[in-house]
Amino acid sequence: MTRVTVHLPPGCDALPARTYLIKHYGISNSQWKRLKHTGDFRRNGASLNATQTMVRNGDLLTFESEKPANPAAFPIEPQDLPLDIRYEDDVLLAVNKPAGQLVHPLTVEPTGTLANAVLSYYRRRGESHHFHPLHRLDRQTTGLVLIAKEPQIQHMLTARGKKRFHRLYLAIACGTPPQAAGVIDLPLGRSDDSFIRQEVRATRDGGKEARTSYEVLAARDGLSLLRLSLDTGRTHQIRVHLASLGCPLLGDDLYGRPDARIARQALHAARLVFRHPLTQEECCVEAPLPPDMQAIIDASFPGAGL
Repeated sequence: MTRVTVHLPPGCDALPARTYLIKHYGISNSQWKRLKHTGDFRRNGASLNATQTMVRNGDLLTFESEKPANPAAFPIEPQDLPLDIRYEDDVLLAVNKPAGQLVHPLTVEPTGTLANAVLSYYRRRGESHHFHPLHRLDRQTTGLVLIAKEPQIQHMLTARGKKRFHRLYLAIACGTPPQAAGVIDLPLGRSDDSFIRQEVRATRDGGKEARTSYEVLAARDGLSLLRLSLDTGRTHQIRVHLASLGCPLLGDDLYGRPDARIARQALHAARLVFRHPLTQEECCVEAPLPPDMQAIIDASFPGAGL
């Protein structure tokens, strides 16, 4: 069990705790049912019956929640889906993920994911590997995902919380960062009023260190073409860090605004570099830009040479 803290934002009218936590904070109905029967639900420090509690502007809620199950234990159904493989050997697989696809199934969305496609690929080849992704991409972010075929290989590349591979991204942002190149070093944590949204927040308030390096490759007509790399791998890190500079990703409807030129955030994981855990060979894998981003770059940054 883990202790969850929720701080209701200013301007929140009085409503039942269940309504707020499900509709505005994002917990599931099953999580709510567990919350009612397990742990100590508190509002502003006072222990209360969750089903009878009204919450409002400024309230601080705390409750116990079961830790999510290990994704590796989630039963995944092999599903014959397109799979753009960019690298493969006996122990590793690198796949170019399309926009709109989850990396791993959810309870409410158990199929159509990269995991389903990879397990189907293994099955067709007569292999019995499980799905061991070394990192994730947001649903609408395209590009490379590195996958270990065996858990010990995953451990060798991620032991002690340190990822032993380097990721490079290409992005189109609104506006231009204040410097031609730099490092955004701002801690990130989940917003109190959302189950999904992340924000810059002090480490004393639960923020975790996050560093993103960027380089402006071109800037024109209110857009900038960026190359970025991650020193850490926080949820929505690039999206939040760029928004903190006043330069949200083009098309990012969570941290910026929608744009008619692209139906998602313009972010692509273009390159993976890693030292092979068995051979110690330096490996570099690349994935070409998807058509939606390429079209904008061709129109706005002719001659960019990407």
